[in-house]
Amino acid sequence: MGVHLYLPVVGCSVCICRLNNRKIFGSFRGQQKPFMTEIKSNADIEPCLSVVIPVYNEVATISDVIQVVLAQRPVQQLIIVDDCSRDGTWEKLQSVTQNEPRIKLVHHEFNQGKGAALRTGFAHATAPIVIIQDADQEYDPAEYFRLLNPILSGRADVVFGSRFLGSPAGHRVLYFWHSVGNKLLTTLSNMATGLNMTDMEVCYKVFRREIIQKIRIEENRFGFEPEITAKVAKLRVRIYEVAISYYGRTYAEGKKVGWRDGVHALWCVLKYNFF
Repeated sequence: MGVHLYLPVVGCSVCICRLNNRKIFGSFRGQQKPFMTEIKSNADIEPCLSVVIPVYNEVATISDVIQVVLAQRPVQQLIIVDDCSRDGTWEKLQSVTQNEPRIKLVHHEFNQGKGAALRTGFAHATAPIVIIQDADQEYDPAEYFRLLNPILSGRADVVFGSRFLGSPAGHRVLYFWHSVGNKLLTTLSNMATGLNMTDMEVCYKVFRREIIQKIRIEENRFGFEPEITAKVAKLRVRIYEVAISYYGRTYAEGKKVGWRDGVHALWCVLKYNFF
C-alpha cells in the first residue's frame, strides 16, 4: 500500500528534492493548494539524504549494512564514524569503502561513544535531510521512505521511528525488561517535554539538516537519545512518529546498551529538560 503525499505547490520558494521528476521538498510561503502524489518505496525518491552510521566493533555486520544503505535511492551521502573499533572494523571499512564517492569515512582516535560519533557525523552532513542508521542490522534501510514522507510532504521537520506503533513486518521478540525500560523512559521524557511519543530510544531519527546542525550535542554515549528529544522539543518544531519494523539482537550477537545506560538516560531526561 502506497503513502500519499499532499503537497503545497503555490508559493514554493526553495525546492530541494524531487519525486518522479516533481519537486517535492522546500520551504513554503503564501497560499497553499493540495497536490497528491504517491510514494510506494525508496525507488520513488531521488537522492536527498545523508545517512550517519556510528560504528564500534561491528566487523561482522558493517559490510552488509553499507551495501544495503547504498542500494537505497534516497541516499545522497553516507557518513561512517568509526569510534576506535578494536575488532578489525576500521580495517574492513577502509577496504569496502574504496571507490565510492558517496561515502565519508571518519575515525576517532579513542573510543568516545555513540553520541560523540553522531556529533562528528552530523558536522559532515551535506544533504538536506539527515538520518541515523545503526551498524547492527536491527533496522531496515528499505523503510527510509516511510520516515522521509512527513518531511518531504512539508508536514514535519523531525521524524522519529517507533518500534511500538506496529508494523506489517513485525518485530523480533526479545527482552521483556528492555521494553519496559524503554516505555518507562519514553513516558518520563513525554512528561518532561509535553510530547506524546511512543519510542524515544529508537535509532531511526530523521532531521532537516539545518535543525540537527544547530543543536549542540553534549552526550557522548546513549544519553544522546533523551538529550536530542529534549532539545528538539524546545525548538517547537513539527515532530512526527511513524511505525517501523525492528529485528533486535541479543547480547551474544553484539548488543551493547545496558542497564547503566538506562540509569544515565533517566538522569539525561531530568538534566536536559529542567536544568
